[in-house]
Amino acid sequence: MELSKFVIEASEAESMADKAGLTVTELLPSLVDSAQNLARPSISNYYVGAVGLGSSGRIFLGVNLEFPGLPLNHSVHAEQFLITNLSLNAETHLRYLAVSAAPCGHCRQFFQEIRDAPDIKVLITSVLDQDFRPLSEFLPNRFGPDDLLDRETPLLLEPNSNGLSIVNAMNSQKVNTTCNGVCACDRDSLKYEALEAANKSHAPYSGCPSGVALMDSKGKVYRGSYMESAAYNPSLGPVQAALVAYIVGGGGGYEEIVGAVLVEKEVGMVKQELTARLLLNVISPKCEFRVFHCCSSSKKPY
Repeated sequence: MELSKFVIEASEAESMADKAGLTVTELLPSLVDSAQNLARPSISNYYVGAVGLGSSGRIFLGVNLEFPGLPLNHSVHAEQFLITNLSLNAETHLRYLAVSAAPCGHCRQFFQEIRDAPDIKVLITSVLDQDFRPLSEFLPNRFGPDDLLDRETPLLLEPNSNGLSIVNAMNSQKVNTTCNGVCACDRDSLKYEALEAANKSHAPYSGCPSGVALMDSKGKVYRGSYMESAAYNPSLGPVQAALVAYIVGGGGGYEEIVGAVLVEKEVGMVKQELTARLLLNVISPKCEFRVFHCCSSSKKPY
């Protein structure tokens, strides 16, 4: 079954399942091959597809992304792409997941940022055992948010606002001065889109939320929020999250990205500017990149 989009509405999912004589849950594994075809593994040529069912009944796709010329830790795993896709579409929970290969330890850990993660049901299409099994079987004795946060702290996919505002627009830093058609009004729009992404950022461990907004050559905007993991290393940067939004939104080659804005705190233990600059400079050298600083107007620790 060929797919070209990354979100399938609940009514369409039910219709597809009915036509195939399946339940919606049983439909998920049949979509994995199509998801794999949408991956961009430019280094490994190893295509990974993940298909998830949210609590709303919608189906979401995730694929792996790799970036030649950059360290491997800039890559986006298919499961991270999937979770970002859920977040972009305000899906509050993942119920079932079908994936082409067993989730690596990195992804098993990243899943723990979701409330009741051990109960997520997982099926691996490349093994003989074609049954959904709880994530707790893939990561027993887990380490996660419960070890570091109180129960009232919002987890990944849950509604959250960090109460951030721009400090001083005059303090913005322009990294690339190439003229590429991004006008002043576009830059202002990108700034507030990036601020909105920062306000939705999941950064309870460092207290350093951040967000990125990208603009393509057609003027379309895509935003992504920084997402932390209790184990630190599996955390997903805001540029990677925005690139997921770019692809989900129908974006083509990365060279079509002409403008980018990062919003983050001026002083913090975790900073995104240098790594964001590196990533964007490699995938889209002519992209105009600006940084704006923000501060918290709430009493939240971040």
